[in-house]
Amino acid sequence: MLEMKIQPYTMVFGWENDNGIGETLIQQILKGEKTATCAPKEEYSQKELDETYEPVGKLVTVCDKDGHARCNVRLREVFETTFGDPDLRLIQGEGYGENVETFQETHKAAWQNIGIELKEETVLVVELFELVDGVL
Repeated sequence: MLEMKIQPYTMVFGWENDNGIGETLIQQILKGEKTATCAPKEEYSQKELDETYEPVGKLVTVCDKDGHARCNVRLREVFETTFGDPDLRLIQGEGYGENVETFQETHKAAWQNIGIELKEETVLVVELFELVDGVL
């Protein structure tokens, strides 16, 4: 197997005590089922927002919560949408087909678990990507 090259840009999936959510998301990326991720814009500093938009078109290394590199993706696009009326590219990339309601229910519960309430008007920063290489 060829060794995966670590990129200067990274995305981290998972956090302490996430009950395996981070690993599940990484496995979905590795299987090609997950090609998008999002977070509330209010959770970003201006510097973090700039850093999110910067690597569009470039390779990004996906890391787990412990900092281990798991795969490389090409960041295709970054854009904003609202939680109440989300862009279908986000819904599809998160693996929900066109089921907006399930996406909203799942994300509302997940973010609520870490103390963040998603409302209709909440602006989400969306990252669309495609798997380039990885290690299972």
